[in-house]
Amino acid sequence: QVQLVESGGGLVQAGGSLRLSCAASAFTFSRYVMGWFRQAPGKEREFVAGISWSGGFTSYADSVKGRFTISRDNAKNTLYLQMNSLKPEDTAVYYCAARSGSNYVSVEAMSYDYWGQGTQVTVSS
Repeated sequence: QVQLVESGGGLVQAGGSLRLSCAASAFTFSRYVMGWFRQAPGKEREFVAGISWSGGFTSYADSVKGRFTISRDNAKNTLYLQMNSLKPEDTAVYYCAARSGSNYVSVEAMSYDYWGQGTQVTVSS
């Protein structure tokens, strides 16, 4: 059974940092494009960052460029999101997702096949 389990969320002050992790199991992690999405209350789920199979290509939403870094460790079947200079508007539930098929980093949530349960990130002002 495919599992994606996020961890690392929490409460942090504006300007602070958090590192999210997503542990994957029961699928060939290195052959899946991985992504981070987030959803704030009353808003649609939005793309945050994505990474190709080997990690050689990454993509970011404009709102997080220069502050967030996505990475993966295929030997450990783990995806990461380093979040620096956090802002109150980054407050959301963060989800990791896995996309099968081509090595294309899609920004569309509908194109991802598997999802984690989410981890809450709250940034206080």
